[in-house]
Amino acid sequence: MGLELYLDLSSQPCRALYIFARSNNIPFEFKRMELIKGQHMTEEFRKVNMLMKVPALRDGSFTLAESIAILLYLTRKFKTPDHWYPSDLQKRAKVDEYLAWQHTSIREKGTKLFLAKVPLPLITGQPLPPEKLKGLIEELNIVLKQFEEKFLQDKPFIVGNEISLADLVAVAELMQPVAAGYNLFEERPVLAEWRSRVEEAVGKQLFQEAHAGILNVKNVTTDMIAPEMLEYYKQRLLKQ
Repeated sequence: MGLELYLDLSSQPCRALYIFARSNNIPFEFKRMELIKGQHMTEEFRKVNMLMKVPALRDGSFTLAESIAILLYLTRKFKTPDHWYPSDLQKRAKVDEYLAWQHTSIREKGTKLFLAKVPLPLITGQPLPPEKLKGLIEELNIVLKQFEEKFLQDKPFIVGNEISLADLVAVAELMQPVAAGYNLFEERPVLAEWRSRVEEAVGKQLFQEAHAGILNVKNVTTDMIAPEMLEYYKQRLLKQ
């Protein structure tokens, strides 16, 4: 049994992992998952990841959860080019710094806006009140400013002149609000230019392929969602 990656490309971490594996010619079997159909809740998938989340990896009898852990595993197993996770102590620390920061900043704020603009109106039949939507956008704008000023600064990429895992994880997260209709790159030339460099580094065709589904997310209808997942999303969203 070869390397298997269980991915749903509507998920930001799954897209980052997919792009990384493909751009580095890592051989893997793409186990396509559909979260809205509850495919991650089956007993079969539980054998791969008892946390019932994607992404997940199976390499022979070895299994691994959590996207950052999987990315690091692949850099080491396949000895990918050094720029992805530099051997230089300080450059590697900068990648680690971003990966540690992004969970409660870029990811959290971007995901909240996405949920408010796409699944919430779909499931409840009502858009989020304008004042609440404005608050979510303001929260996201704060961390975007931090991203530009702290992590990107005037460098081509987060760690300098070459793309790293930090850039790939970041761009996948930032595309989620874009898919929801909030084009955060539009009035931020520094971020827009950085995104273009990331696309060039991994290949524009691959980048577009990975994001094709999420950029069409507004075509999803409630009948496409499994009843148990519809209830799960409803309960989660009403707590926002």
